[in-house]
Amino acid sequence: MGINRRKFLKSVGLGTIMLGAQPLTALASEALVSDSSSQDRKDITDDGPQVQIGDHIAIADTEYGKVKGYIMRGIYTFLGIPYAADTSGKNRFMPPCKHKPWTGVRPAVFYGNTAPQDVYSRASTSYDMFVDHWNYDEISENCLCLNIWTQGIADGKKRPVVVWLHGGGFTRGNGIEQDGYNGENITRYGDIVYCSINHRLGVFGFTDLSAFGEKYKDSGNAGLLDMVAAIRWIHDNIANFGGDPDNVTVIGQSGGGAKVCLLAAMPEMRGLIHKGVALSGSTIRANKPEYSRLLGEYILREAGLSATEVDKLQDMPWRDYMELAYRASARMEREEGASGMVRGNFGPIGDGVHLPQEKFFRSSSSLDIPMIFCTTFHEWGVNRADSTQEMITAAQAIERLSEHYGEKAKDIYNAYSRNFPEAKPIEVLILVHSNRLSVIEAATAKKQQNAPVYMAWFGFCPSLFDGRMRAFHCLDISFWFLNTDLMVTHSGGGSRPRKLSYKMADALLSFVRTGNPNCSSLPKWPEFTVKNGETMIFNDVCEVKNDPDREGRTVLMNYFKK
Repeated sequence: MGINRRKFLKSVGLGTIMLGAQPLTALASEALVSDSSSQDRKDITDDGPQVQIGDHIAIADTEYGKVKGYIMRGIYTFLGIPYAADTSGKNRFMPPCKHKPWTGVRPAVFYGNTAPQDVYSRASTSYDMFVDHWNYDEISENCLCLNIWTQGIADGKKRPVVVWLHGGGFTRGNGIEQDGYNGENITRYGDIVYCSINHRLGVFGFTDLSAFGEKYKDSGNAGLLDMVAAIRWIHDNIANFGGDPDNVTVIGQSGGGAKVCLLAAMPEMRGLIHKGVALSGSTIRANKPEYSRLLGEYILREAGLSATEVDKLQDMPWRDYMELAYRASARMEREEGASGMVRGNFGPIGDGVHLPQEKFFRSSSSLDIPMIFCTTFHEWGVNRADSTQEMITAAQAIERLSEHYGEKAKDIYNAYSRNFPEAKPIEVLILVHSNRLSVIEAATAKKQQNAPVYMAWFGFCPSLFDGRMRAFHCLDISFWFLNTDLMVTHSGGGSRPRKLSYKMADALLSFVRTGNPNCSSLPKWPEFTVKNGETMIFNDVCEVKNDPDREGRTVLMNYFKK
C-alpha cells in the first residue's frame, strides 16, 4: 500500500493523538509522536469535537429500515444492527429468519447482545482479564447483529469490505469481545468498510435434532447459517455504507479462522465472499452427522422427552437448555467413548448440503478464493504468571512432552531444538505444543485449487510479564487492525509494536484489494508451495523463510502416523 502516513496522521489530528480518548495505533512514527508532544495547550483543545451524533448525522438505509449511528473521529460507526430476527422460542434451532421492518430511525449506537454462552472469567484477580479485558454486556438469543465502520455512506464509492469472524471456538465470543477487534483505525487508514458479526454459538447454534423430523433438518448448522445470513445482508446492504459487495474478505482468528475455512467450503457463499484470512485456526473437515445426531438423541433423553415432544426444547429458558445439553454431552462421552467430533461436540456438521462430508477444498462446492493462513509461534503452553517454568531444563521439558508422546518425546524435542537452536527449553516445549501441523495441512489442501495461498508465522514477543507473554494465541489480531495502542495489554503499546502493525496492515489492505499481500512495507512475499513451504515471518525484522520448522514438524507428524 502506498499510503502516506504523515498525511494520514494529519487527517486524524495531533490533538486526538495526545488526548488519547480512544488510543490510536495510527501514530505513524516515533518521531511524529515526539513532535506532537511539543505542541502547546491551545493546539490540544482546538481540534474540534471527536464524536458527532444528531438528528441528521450518520443515517443509513437498510433493507429493514433506517439506522442512525454516529461519527467518531471522522469514521461513521454503526453498532448492533440486526441482520436477522430473534432466535428464541419458535426460532430456536431454526435457520435465521428475516427481521421485521421497522418504522422511523433505529438507533445503532451500541453493540448488540452476545449469543448465550458460558463467558470467560472476569474476576479482578484474573491475569487473563487484565490481558484480554473481555467485552460482554447483555446476553440473549436476540443476538443476530453486526457492526459497521466506514468513511462514507451512500457516496457511490466501492470500498473493499472486511468481515471479522470472532474466536472462542464455536462456543464463546462475540464481534467485539476484545478491543483489538475494533474497526475504527483500519477503516481510517485503509479506506475500507469493516464489519463484525455475532451469531449463535454452542448448543444453540449446533444442536443436531435432524433425527426428529424435517423441521429440524438444519438445526445442527444453525450457527453457520447465521454467518451466511450476515454475509448475505452485507452483500445486499453494504453499498449503503460505502462498500463494494463484489469485494468481500472474511477474516477470523482461532475459531474464527476455522469459520473462514468453513464458509469457503459452502456452496451458499459463492459470489458472496472473494478472499479469506485464517488466523490461528483452520479446518478441512466438519463433524460427522452420525455423532451429532446421536448427541441430539442424548439431549432428548436427558430432558425426559419423547421424539414427539422435541418442540418443548424450544420453550425452555436458555440457561436451562444450555445446562441440559452439556449434561447430555458429558453423558454421551462417558457412555460412548470418544465422540469423533473434530470441532467439539457442538460445532458445524458435514451434512452433505451446507458442508461437504469429505475434506474441504476437494469438493466442487468449495470456493476457489485467495487465502492467507497465519499462526503465532507460541499459541499454546504459555504461562505468563509462572516464572519458574523459565528455568526448566531440556530433560524436564522432554519429561513433560513424554506425557503426550511417550518414548518419542526426546526425538520430537531434539528435532524442534535443531530447528530453533537459540530457543530455551521452555520455548522448545511451547513450540511443540503450538505446532503447525493443522495449518500446513489446511494450506496443502487449499493448494489443490488454483487460487493463491500465502503463509505467515507471527513471532513478535511483547515485554509484558518479564517477557513471558511471547507470541501468544490472539496477540496478532491487534497488529492486523492497527490497534496495538488500543490493545496495550497485548502488545505493550508504543513504537515497537506499532511499526510491525503498519507492515501487517499494509499487507492485509493490499490483499483485500487485490488478492495479493505484497506491499512496499515488506520483503517480497511469495505464494506458499507444498515443496518449499514459503512463510513470511512477522517480527521486528520481517523475512521469508522456507518451511522453518520442517524437521520438528516431520518428526511430530510421523508420530501421529504410527
